[in-house]
Order: sequence, then C-alpha cells, then structure tokens
Amino acid sequence: MRVVTVLGARPQFIKASVVSAAMLQHEDMHEVVVHTGQHFDANMSDVFFAELGMASPAYHLDIHGGQHGEMTGRMLQGIERVLLDEKPDAMLVYGDTNSTLAGALAAAKLHIPVAHVEAGLRSFNMRMPEEVNRILVDRISSWLFAPTDEGVVQLQREGIDAARIHQVGDVMYDVALHHGERAKRMKVSAVERLGLQNRGYVLVTVHRAENTDDPHRLQAIVDAFIEVGRQLPVVWPLHPRTRGMLAKAGLLSSLERAVRLVEPLGYMEMVQLEQSAAVIATDSGGVQKEAFFHRVPCVTLRDETEWVELVSGGWNRLAPPNNASQVAIAVLEARGRAGDSIQPYGDGHAAAKIVTGLAAL
Repeated sequence: MRVVTVLGARPQFIKASVVSAAMLQHEDMHEVVVHTGQHFDANMSDVFFAELGMASPAYHLDIHGGQHGEMTGRMLQGIERVLLDEKPDAMLVYGDTNSTLAGALAAAKLHIPVAHVEAGLRSFNMRMPEEVNRILVDRISSWLFAPTDEGVVQLQREGIDAARIHQVGDVMYDVALHHGERAKRMKVSAVERLGLQNRGYVLVTVHRAENTDDPHRLQAIVDAFIEVGRQLPVVWPLHPRTRGMLAKAGLLSSLERAVRLVEPLGYMEMVQLEQSAAVIATDSGGVQKEAFFHRVPCVTLRDETEWVELVSGGWNRLAPPNNASQVAIAVLEARGRAGDSIQPYGDGHAAAKIVTGLAAL
C-alpha cells in the first residue's frame, strides 16, 4: 500500500512522527511525505524532523505566505503534481491547516481515498479558517480517525456513515508518552539553560490569527502578560509571525522589558518547558493537550476550544483576550489547580490503530 502524507505545520510533524514510525513497522506499507512549506523557518520545521527521528520529506513544495486562498491554491497545484507522479492508494492528512485542506482536496478530485487524523473536532466558530478546513476535510474523507468519543458523536450528528468513523485515541498522547520520557532523560535542560525554576514560571504561546491580527486582542494579551510578569516570570517562545505582528503594532519593546521572549524552540526543549511550567497559556490546540499530558494547568486564550473535555475536567480554562486584567487573573489563579482524574485520549496506541485501519483498504 502506497500512502502520501501531507504535512505543513509544527503540530503535524509531531503527530506524524509516531504514525510514520508505525508505518515503517508494516511490511506492506510505503509512505511518501510531502512538506508543503507552510512552516518554513528552520526552528519551526527542519529541526523537528531530526529531533523526532523522521526521515526528510520526499517532496518539499516551499509554499508559504500570502492569503489563505493563494496559499491553499498553490498547495493544491503542487500536491496534485505529486499525486499524479506517485499514484498512491491513499492520502493521509492531519488536523486543520491549509496544508490539510489542500492535500485532501487534491486527492479527492483524483479519486484517491483520504484519511483524516483528528476528525470530528469542532469549535463551532466559522470565522476560524481552521474550522472551515476541518469540516470540509471530514466531508470528503474515507477514514475519519477521531481522537475522542465527542469527536465520534459529532461526526454522527453530521450524518457521516458510521463505517467511515474510527475512534483511535489521540496520536498526541502517543507522542507525549514516548518523547516525554526522552525529554526528562536529556542531560541539558531548557529550564536550566534559561535560568528558570521548576514550577516557577508561566509558559506562553500565541499564534492564531484571531489573536495576532486583532489589535484589541493582541494589546490585551501583551498587557495581561506584562501584569503576570510582575508576579511570576513569563517565558514566551515567539512565533515568527507573532513577532512581526507585535512589531507592527508597536508592542514588542514594552513586552521585551517585562517577559522573557525567546526564539521558537526545538521540540524536545519545548516539552521540557511544558513539563516544568507552573501554568501554560496558549491559543494552540496541541499545546492545550500537551499541558494536560504533563499535568500542568492550562489557560486557553480563545473564546472556545475543540478540546472541551479538558475544560469540563478542570485542566483547562478559557480566557478570551478581551480584557487584560481578566486574562492575568485567570493565569495567576490557575497555579496549582489540578483537574479531575480523566483519560479521554485513548491508551497511547493511536498510531498503530490508524495504520491498521489504513491497511484494511
């Protein structure tokens, strides 16, 4: 069986690391990886393949920048050429990015079955491009690999054939189990390198357009973490696009004086910072789950989240960045707040179940 996998963003590289490893263990399966280039900075892309033990992609399309339509259209064109050359039996896509949509759409138009990892997630906010992407990909996929029971229920509500839906658990849990132990064994710790104390800092990540492109929300986020920084050190690995938006808004210099801004980190160093944080504040779906896997309280800088089970279980709380003081209070009050004993993301063998599902074609 020949499978083309399309990747483009940091979280997808991480998820694919365990699924690609499982494919290598299957003697009748061959994977061809296509990197669209959506994340093009070396710290956001190439380093992850090396750190996660993944082979270099067979194809690198080097497509990044531009508006959503332009980017997706260029990806669609490039992926279609790959598919015509490779003639795969299936297309595998992850999550909800423009790379995900382009890969799925290119395959569907060539009558190549599509497998969607992280199917069934919904924020119910159609202003988010990610929500549009995930709904469209779910509609045209032949295999819908849902990470949670809630994902399965949502797909059933939407009338999708039950035979196409597979509850496999979350590949991010597979990753956390494997690479989390590796991070703990490393001789050099990012926590020590940055002069931080265990459980003595807040870790922040911000990248979503709904926050970076809205001047009011971006200002509220900056003001909130300046306020938090007066009581607890704040470490913020800064996404290149977020850095650009902060500079454009004239907010970068004031933020630099109050919090610890660092360049995007390698995957293992990021895991180390997550493991030792007092609180994680983020607008990333993947980081929300990583916080839970490492049993660190999380504050999500959004109006909603796809990972509703973490909110109901007390591990995550929503803090829409409309008011700086309210965000700061939410972050500071989250310290030491453990949630319920829940296990919503499977048994740590999602990757093997995905490969088994694909092999049943």
